This record gives sequence, structure tokens and C-alpha cells, in this order.
Amino acid sequence: MKRLLSPRNHGYIDYLAVGLLLLAPTLFRFSGLPAALCYVLAVVQGGMSLMTAYPLGVAKVIPFTVHGTIEVITSVALVIVPFLGFSEMVRARNFFIVSGIALFLVWLTTNYQAAERPTQGLGMRRRIHV
Repeated sequence: MKRLLSPRNHGYIDYLAVGLLLLAPTLFRFSGLPAALCYVLAVVQGGMSLMTAYPLGVAKVIPFTVHGTIEVITSVALVIVPFLGFSEMVRARNFFIVSGIALFLVWLTTNYQAAERPTQGLGMRRRIHV
């Protein structure tokens, strides 16, 4: 199956998702655990995106394939998590389920093999001799 979503476009979606996660509690009027999860997920997604080896990454330490693995696991977790504590909060439950399905579709359509590979990890910096 040819995957249509390029690493660059995937990056744009990642950063849009961070914004949506930050705004969701206000936009959809939920608080408590669902709001806290949105804020935590926004920080984690933002940090992971900044550190991923793809065109919109800054540090480029996390291989894009690892990024994809984390996202597919997260997509399943997003669908399950409302039933572990806030399934009666309809707007929050629906937001998390729809977010999980959307993330799975992004994962399914992304070409994770097309991104550049990190050239140096955190512990592999060159030493400069003076």
C-alpha cells in the first residue's frame, strides 16, 4: 500500500494536533481528568515532534519510525482511556475517541520510511580538539 502522507505534511498535522489538544478543554468545555490529559498529551506530542528526525523536527533524535510506533500505540490508548475514568462525560469521551481514530488514520497514511535518519544521537557528538 502506498502511503500518501509525507513526513513534512505529517509534521504540520502533529503541530496542529498540539494546538487542538491545548484548545480542546476550552472549545469543548470539559475539565478535570480529560483536560489534564489534553495538556499532558500536548506537551508530549510537542516535545516528540520537536525531537523527531523529520523535516519539521528541530533536534532530530527520535527516528520517524519510532515516532510512528508511539503514535499507533497512542491512537489505541486514546480510544480506551475514556472508559477508564470519564466515559460519562460525553464531549470528552467523544473527543478522545475521535482523536484516537484520527491519529490512527494519520499513522495508516504516513510514509514513515521517507524521513531522514538522525545522524548523531545525544551521546554521539564529535569531539573537537584544540
